[in-house]
Amino acid sequence: MTSLPLAPYRRALETYIDAKDNTRAERIAEAFAADAVLTMSLATSNIAFPARTVGADAIAKTLVTDFGAQYTRCRTYYVCDALAVQDGVIDALPWLVVMREPATGALRVGHGVYRWTFDETPVVTGFHIHIARMDVVPDADGALLDALQAGLAYPWLTPAALHEHLAALARDTPALAFVDAFSRPAIAPSHDE
Repeated sequence: MTSLPLAPYRRALETYIDAKDNTRAERIAEAFAADAVLTMSLATSNIAFPARTVGADAIAKTLVTDFGAQYTRCRTYYVCDALAVQDGVIDALPWLVVMREPATGALRVGHGVYRWTFDETPVVTGFHIHIARMDVVPDADGALLDALQAGLAYPWLTPAALHEHLAALARDTPALAFVDAFSRPAIAPSHDE
């Protein structure tokens, strides 16, 4: 496969983030093939998703509609210095998510790794989400969420900026000491999924 400029891939990834974080299900079809396949692996019991979802409409329901009904003020960050595409695959792209669960008044912070597969168009034909960790802490007034999201470049975040921001918060804000575990990008699991 001939390598395309990065702009179409970035656009697809940014379209996904806009769809998910802003509850715009209709945008999934802009980035995903009609028969795209979503797979998930979870290393935490603090969140649940189906292991496999087939089709852009079903992916939109799972990752946008159902997700958006449960979580608000979501911001998902791609944690990298540069986007790398090899033969239509973006492999092991770390991510961080910071969001609110209104039903419980909880802050949720999670991270993991995405693997994207594109056709020659390029549209997403395969999307794997590995969730390495998801912490849930009380945050009745949303102040912890505000502190975490403030100052983070969105949606593209360098590992250095992530580390600097979260390490400082963990050090200076006792209620956010747990975020030190998120101050480095997640690493892809070593086994095949």
